[in-house]
Amino acid sequence: MRDHPRRHAWRNRAATTAALLVAAAGLATGQAATAHAAVACDVTYTSNDWQGGFTASVNLKNLGDALNGWTLGFSFTGGQKLVQGWSATWAQDGTKVTAKSMDWNGKLATGASTSIGFNGSWSGSNPKPTDFTVNGTACGGAPGNQAPTVSLTSPASGSSHAAGAAVPLAATASDDGAVSKVEFYVDGALVNSDTSAPYSYSATGLAAGSHTAKAVAYDNGSPVLSKESAEVPFTVAGGGNPSIVASATSVSVPEGGSKTVGFRLSQAPSGNVTVNLTKTGDSDVTIAPSTLTFTSANWNTAQNVTVSAAEDSDEANGTATIAAAATGHTGASVTATEEDNDGDTPPVGEHVDNPYDGATGYVNPNWSAKAAAEPGGDAVANISTGVWLDRIAAIEGSSSAMGLRAHLEEALKQDAANGSKPLTIQVVIYNLPNRDCSALASNGELKVAENGLNRYKAEYIDPIADIMDDPKYAALRIVTVIEIDSLPNLVTNLNLAKCQEAKDSGAYVNGVRYALDKLHAIPNVYTYVDAGHHGWLGWDTNFGPSAELFATTVAGTAKGFESVDGFITNTANYSALKEPFFSASTTINNGQTVRQSKWLDWNFYADELSFAQAFRQELVRRGFKSNIGMIIDTSRNGWGGSARPTKVSTSTNVDTFVNESRVDRRIHAGNWCNQSGAGLGERPQANPAAGIDAYVWIKPPGESDGSSKEIPNNEGKGFDRMCDPTYEGNDRNQHNMSGALPDAPISGQWFSAQFRELLKNAYPPIQ
Repeated sequence: MRDHPRRHAWRNRAATTAALLVAAAGLATGQAATAHAAVACDVTYTSNDWQGGFTASVNLKNLGDALNGWTLGFSFTGGQKLVQGWSATWAQDGTKVTAKSMDWNGKLATGASTSIGFNGSWSGSNPKPTDFTVNGTACGGAPGNQAPTVSLTSPASGSSHAAGAAVPLAATASDDGAVSKVEFYVDGALVNSDTSAPYSYSATGLAAGSHTAKAVAYDNGSPVLSKESAEVPFTVAGGGNPSIVASATSVSVPEGGSKTVGFRLSQAPSGNVTVNLTKTGDSDVTIAPSTLTFTSANWNTAQNVTVSAAEDSDEANGTATIAAAATGHTGASVTATEEDNDGDTPPVGEHVDNPYDGATGYVNPNWSAKAAAEPGGDAVANISTGVWLDRIAAIEGSSSAMGLRAHLEEALKQDAANGSKPLTIQVVIYNLPNRDCSALASNGELKVAENGLNRYKAEYIDPIADIMDDPKYAALRIVTVIEIDSLPNLVTNLNLAKCQEAKDSGAYVNGVRYALDKLHAIPNVYTYVDAGHHGWLGWDTNFGPSAELFATTVAGTAKGFESVDGFITNTANYSALKEPFFSASTTINNGQTVRQSKWLDWNFYADELSFAQAFRQELVRRGFKSNIGMIIDTSRNGWGGSARPTKVSTSTNVDTFVNESRVDRRIHAGNWCNQSGAGLGERPQANPAAGIDAYVWIKPPGESDGSSKEIPNNEGKGFDRMCDPTYEGNDRNQHNMSGALPDAPISGQWFSAQFRELLKNAYPPIQ
């Protein structure tokens, strides 16, 4: 079967750091140093502060003669302490701090820049240094973009609020530029964001008991800087009977689709509580499951009920009422409205805003047969997965693997049997020259130095576009996922020769532009560009530069920002969709941030959904159209099974707290190959969350990421030690075990043991 290899999920970062802070302009230029070089320099220093800690970014620009090695110096004036640094050798002696260049960034030509950074701690205040020197010579300096200020003005500390009443949240925020948004958190969970002053929100449905609230402000700089307010405690008084709390009072469900509604209890019960759910009204609306069980351990964790609307022939928006009841509890009611699609189907071939909305997904018969042959696999064998075109020969196919036209012909058959609903087929475009330049298991067939870009255009993209443009396929919605991992490599991995070659030659940028120009010109083809995942681009020094690179790349296409329908995150990766028990803004021990845990490693995001939603906002800020959508690959990020935590940790140790609370059970967030303990994730669905076009299964579960040991093959697949279960790791995963399953075949081949484990550990569970 055609393979689609996997890549490094944890991009080349210094072993001790939270983010790789090397700007492309600051990489080695290859120029020799001038004897007795005349030093002239400029330094820009920015910091992102939180209570007791901060992350600083320092940009050093050489204004004098070329340098061959440099030492930056400055002084702390507020008693700050250096905790850890990256992209330089850092040291502190009293108030004096020095940063000595590394081998790869020590050569700075005249006009060249490099970026370095560190994490620090502070108490009282955190004034920014001003006395910068390079090799003992004083530099000019600029304060650069400064983090915003924010203060939570409501609720008042220690205030009490009546049961059932809305709790007002309000904050003031300011910035040297502009405040882009203020987020409000209750008990560490994001409840709302406001983009204009006065910043406020009314929190409803809070359970009786003690709570905390805080606000986080974001500026409009590059990179985006943020600051969080102090947490404020408040209480919600108990009153009357305990109640059932629904996550929403109403839900709109696309005809032929589904949505979820969460239910929880308002307070801890003394014993188990069974919540019975009944539905009245439109017979096309159904719910599952019909009962939920809550205990003293999970009462405050919402359990999802799936609300589905069947296809019908009428043109009415039917409604139904979902009633939740339990003995001794005040019930909850949710109104479900069917979004009818009859009489409102877009004309054939019309380019719609969301290609997943109201559509069914193409079932790849090759993958489906393998899944159905596994014990219990028939339960998921009819789920839509991606079709990967990972080499030129995959377009034509073979006697054992369907080619692109064969898949489209099969899609026509499935569409004909589908009634009036459109059908969406997902095709992965994955064959750039120097593909996956920092990986081994997923290296490609084309090389930059061997006329790779021209071959990519003429032998790969052009034939794909010609087939997709055949008028017989005009009724299909063809979603193309554009070049997994390509552009992010140009942000974080330029220290690797193949990645630097891809950048210097323009192969990645020009190849992506060419693919967008050819494919988006076809009216029924949709383009989603790969945007890595939160464990790669979640640090602010990767977040902003990645969005900027995507913007400049897409702006250079024939149609500019109109040539992209959206972006995809977590492709073939294992990052948890949601971490239900903590977020990156959670604090313990009176303000100790969980970001400093070894697991988060100062990342600004704890899960994929929060990252995708925030990255979408950043893309819009960089010029992308406001209706741009995100899709998230949830094929293998469910993390169910017996190891899944059921409640938040009570530990006061930040590492223990995170490790006991996180549902992502990988040994390290940088592990990416055939991960032990993983499970199937959320099933594909359209419009599951704000700004998200769909949850999708792009990586077909059960297809290997790479071989556990070296296996000779004629497909050019290398052996990556991260797929070896005995491997003890490297700098990229801080020398942790790989967490890979044993006895895996080469990437793309069927891996029965992995599929069975994914099925067993599915979350939500397979019913």
